Amino acid sequence: MSDNAGPEPHVPPSAPDSPLPGYAMAARPRRVKRVKLALFLSSMAACVVVAIVGFLMMALSFTVIGLAGQAPGLAVGAGDFRGGALLATQLAAMNFILFFITVPAAALALGLSIGRFPYRGITAPASYVRWGAVWGAVLVGGTTFGFGWFGGAASALGALMCGGCIGAIAGAFCGFLFHAIVQPARQLTQMDVSVF
Repeated sequence: MSDNAGPEPHVPPSAPDSPLPGYAMAARPRRVKRVKLALFLSSMAACVVVAIVGFLMMALSFTVIGLAGQAPGLAVGAGDFRGGALLATQLAAMNFILFFITVPAAALALGLSIGRFPYRGITAPASYVRWGAVWGAVLVGGTTFGFGWFGGAASALGALMCGGCIGAIAGAFCGFLFHAIVQPARQLTQMDVSVF
């Protein structure tokens, strides 16, 4: 042992490149649960919320048209922007009739978008609400745009704008509902510490 040897350098006990013992494993989140349940309930809620928002907007538009001194009626055959917007509200209000098409379409859109977020580690509720609103606007706005095109370009634009707004409101609610059911922040940070 020499006297001129300096102090030994301090080595942290858990260096990043040191291997874990054989009985230990890196902290890993458990499997994400309740995603399929959340997709099912969110797609059902999408159908119902689109119908409710469409009905409320249709009632509001009929009230405004009545206060303006015009006779409210069905938007069939109206080729202007207002007719297209009214057509979108009427189609949205009757959304529940085609539930066997709208529910699977909503489940597919949600499953391929926000349904994958928990597996990617995305936990912020704003991402779920934002992308739910985007896909709701695309689905409802695109569908109403197609039906509004039969009345001309102005009618299609009105149907696209009004249907997109209805879909965005319903999609934002569905994104919030999905996040509330799955609770990705809790599932991805909660570790199973049971030793039995």
